[in-house]
Amino acid sequence: TYDAICLFVNDKADENVLRILSLLGVKMVAMRCAGYDRVDTKAALAYGMTVARVPAYSPYAVAEHAIALLMSVNRKIHIASTRVKMANFTLDTGLLGIDIHGKTVGVMGTGKIGQILCSILAGFGAKIICYDVYESDEVKKVGGVYMSKDEIFAQADIIFLMMPLLPPTRHTINHDVLQKLKRGVIIVNTARGGLIDTKALLSGLQSGVIGGCGLDVYENEAEYFFQDWSARNVEDPDLVSLLGNNKVVLTAHQAFFTKEAIDKIVSTTLENIKDWESGKSGPNHPNTCTPLPK
Repeated sequence: TYDAICLFVNDKADENVLRILSLLGVKMVAMRCAGYDRVDTKAALAYGMTVARVPAYSPYAVAEHAIALLMSVNRKIHIASTRVKMANFTLDTGLLGIDIHGKTVGVMGTGKIGQILCSILAGFGAKIICYDVYESDEVKKVGGVYMSKDEIFAQADIIFLMMPLLPPTRHTINHDVLQKLKRGVIIVNTARGGLIDTKALLSGLQSGVIGGCGLDVYENEAEYFFQDWSARNVEDPDLVSLLGNNKVVLTAHQAFFTKEAIDKIVSTTLENIKDWESGKSGPNHPNTCTPLPK
């Protein structure tokens, strides 16, 4: 038996899983990621299990990847690269992008990653508008202006989703929101797939309300991401639609995947386990996961 178990972002640890682990003698769950929305923390508490995470590894990695997705979608890098590899060097409107300079960019979620993203966007000369329940002075220093979600939906040429997945944030982009968006908006999500209702996204892409989308996450990714499906049929029709849409650039939850981030994830995870072993962990430990709000 083991005293502790280490899980990753898409591993499921619901009440049933935690009950079995508890019966096997597991007393500590070490998440090697920041998010823990797939862990039933209330059940863990009931079973006397400590759950710890890596709250910050390299926020620069995720923010930079979000920008990479934006630039790929906007400047049609994925399409252009495929064409050039086929020796097609022509230019047409299918490759036409827009300047980021002067555009209105909405950042929804201004934690550490969102703050860094705003700093990068300021370098582009974009007008930055933000939404978060907690306003950041760092964001305001680079010109970010806070406003309501609906104001962002109405004004933004580009929207970045940088929020945690909680019941109030699930399906932030949905069918009702499509009626509020500025036509042709580009949406980028490197946070959690559940922030977007995929069927609404596909509808928005088809109608032209959404001009393009950069995704590093997908709401039903757990069955597919971090696995090689190249020799099998992907049976999820919504995922198939995303994969076949030239307006979409999709990566498989790799935004965090830099050397610096991996080094930090490994060291912090090991420190969390050592702190638990030595009795230093607990509800007041900065890396301890507490039950998520309803």
